[in-house]
Amino acid sequence: MNIADLRKSYEKAELNESASQADPMKQFEQWLNEAISSEVPEPNAMTLATVGSDLRPSTRIVLIKGFDERGIVWYTNYASRKGQELAGNPFAALQFHWVELERVVRIQGIVEKVSDEESDEYFHSRPLDSRIGAWASPQSQVIEGRGVLVANAAKFGAQFMLRPPRPPHWGGYRLKPDTWEFWQGRKSRLHDRLRYSQQNGGAGWLRERLAP
Repeated sequence: MNIADLRKSYEKAELNESASQADPMKQFEQWLNEAISSEVPEPNAMTLATVGSDLRPSTRIVLIKGFDERGIVWYTNYASRKGQELAGNPFAALQFHWVELERVVRIQGIVEKVSDEESDEYFHSRPLDSRIGAWASPQSQVIEGRGVLVANAAKFGAQFMLRPPRPPHWGGYRLKPDTWEFWQGRKSRLHDRLRYSQQNGGAGWLRERLAP
């Protein structure tokens, strides 16, 4: 099969100005809830894009762990590649792709660390294996083999038993959106795209339709 011949007609829904929310966070909440209720695979998975000091972008999949009027939250190792890149350039982008619903949400903004209290609360809600894993994995570093991770997990498991504390190198980030885009696939490639841009220092949102 020629990969260039792979095509799909998008015909499941539409997105228009009159039926969409004036607040992009509310529109996002609506679409996320619909993705969850539709039981799409991993509706909480999102692509995170950062840019390093060499100006080369990099992407990876992370999981949203919370959102409110302040922004979108996820947790990770601060010493990882994404953590180092965010330390040097705090601007980033997120993307949700709910294939089965023919929908994409793109979000851009500035990133900050969440408070220690928020990171502690989430860390202690995680399964024990995940808490030990946060200690065991020197994320993004070169290791000799999987045995390093297994040995580290055994070491920290024995050290902390059932009460591992949150590692100082692990915690949350919050992206504070200044631009949103909601994409709904439509027939004949005439897709719906609504962009929300922050106006007046965060006092409101400008909603515009973009050509597909």
